[in-house]
Amino acid sequence: MSTSMPVSMATTVSHSLPFSLPKLKPPSLSSPLFRRTFFPNSTLNTLPRPTISSITFPPRLTNPTRKTRHVPAKFSQADTGSTSNSSSLTGTVFGVLHLVVSLGLILAADKFLKKAFVAAAIKFPSALFGMFCIFSVLITLDATVPSAATALVSFFEPALLFIQRWLPLFYVPSLVVLPLAVKDVPAASALKIGLILVGGWLATLCVAGYTAIAVRKAVKTELVDAEPMGKPSPFSAFEVWTWTAVLIISFVSALYYPTVLGTSARTCLPFLLAATVLGYIVGTGLPSSVKKVFHPIICCALSADLAALAFGYFSKSGIEPVLGYYLTKASSNPGAGDVLMGFLGSVILSFSFSMFKQRKLVKRHAAEIFTSVIISTVFSLYSTALVGRLVQLEPSLTVSILPRCITVALALSIVSLFDGANTSLTAAVVVLTGLVGANFVQATLDRLSFRDPIARGIATASSAHGLGTAALSAKEPEALPFCAIAYALNGIFGSLLCSIPAVRQSLLAIVG
Repeated sequence: MSTSMPVSMATTVSHSLPFSLPKLKPPSLSSPLFRRTFFPNSTLNTLPRPTISSITFPPRLTNPTRKTRHVPAKFSQADTGSTSNSSSLTGTVFGVLHLVVSLGLILAADKFLKKAFVAAAIKFPSALFGMFCIFSVLITLDATVPSAATALVSFFEPALLFIQRWLPLFYVPSLVVLPLAVKDVPAASALKIGLILVGGWLATLCVAGYTAIAVRKAVKTELVDAEPMGKPSPFSAFEVWTWTAVLIISFVSALYYPTVLGTSARTCLPFLLAATVLGYIVGTGLPSSVKKVFHPIICCALSADLAALAFGYFSKSGIEPVLGYYLTKASSNPGAGDVLMGFLGSVILSFSFSMFKQRKLVKRHAAEIFTSVIISTVFSLYSTALVGRLVQLEPSLTVSILPRCITVALALSIVSLFDGANTSLTAAVVVLTGLVGANFVQATLDRLSFRDPIARGIATASSAHGLGTAALSAKEPEALPFCAIAYALNGIFGSLLCSIPAVRQSLLAIVG
């Protein structure tokens, strides 16, 4: 059967262009050379290979008017998406497990050391001993098997970022229960403590800063870039909504079933903890201009106090019992504050990793760092004791505020070496000192013309510990390594100094 079309039925269509095409002679390339020139092997190898589903079949010529049918290629996008989602879920699960294991090991080590030191009746801070042990292990491994030291640091990196991310929360319980801590302190004594706090912060900052500048001029060590430090991830909307749901559900449950979890403190723990966390997340999201006068930790403490006030109002129990549930200081019946303060020992242990990462910087600028930290720590302790006696502050209160410039975890260990100290007041004064530094440290450093990042970092950490460090490093990342080093060394040296009986006796003699 013939498939040719009659000439009479053929239709001739002519097309004309508004311009003439130049007559080009194609290059005389052989077929293989042409392929290599315009389609190199790397390009050809990346082209998709045709499958049976992407072949275009010619039409049957029995019907000349029938259009060519093209069967589109079918790509396995659903399979690719499911594979990607599966790998992402696997990575998330693995990351969570990695965090749980690494953080759990640090917390377990801190708890084990505490029990061992209590059993042995050793008053030296157990976390500080653990920090020295970890740092020694890292230094030894770095000298013998550097890859093992690097692997060990990498393994604990998720835990270190977690501690860095939530660090201000661990200071909050002292501020939340501040009304209970100061209710027995006379107003005149509270005013004296406030003056010592602000004046002492400024004096310690000046001593540390000017000492660092003087030593810098003497040694003339060139400033080099520090090791980069990891930054924790920002807070997500999922975290906000999750903690909000926990707050609402646990608040209502505690109202109707006050002892559903066994005790009132445990029943109030979820919503008080959620209120604290939400306050911190909201506080960190405030504009920078607002955070200058309203630090996130203040927002955090106010959020927890408002939750306690609301529960006390609706349950008709009052706010004081609820604040008592927040920080019970009993391991068998913990509150939200006890959970948060349980991480303070892990903060000290994490110092070992921070110091190891910046070991080259510590070695290079050892003269400036150690001289400034030692002088500022000694000045802070003895000046507080002397001024407390001059303004006739009660000896027990003066002893309680001696470690005002040392981080909370070690400050509580220091005052435990003295009889009759008010640990709640100690924690509150330390946090308030940090808040003063966090709000005013940058402006004060500028006014004092401290331009050197070493001097700025050491002065900030020596006078306002962790909160001041966080505030300055957020705007001056070049000062962060020196802040971190001085922050750790300040607490370490203060603890070592107060562990010496002769030093404690001299401080008590000054206090009177």
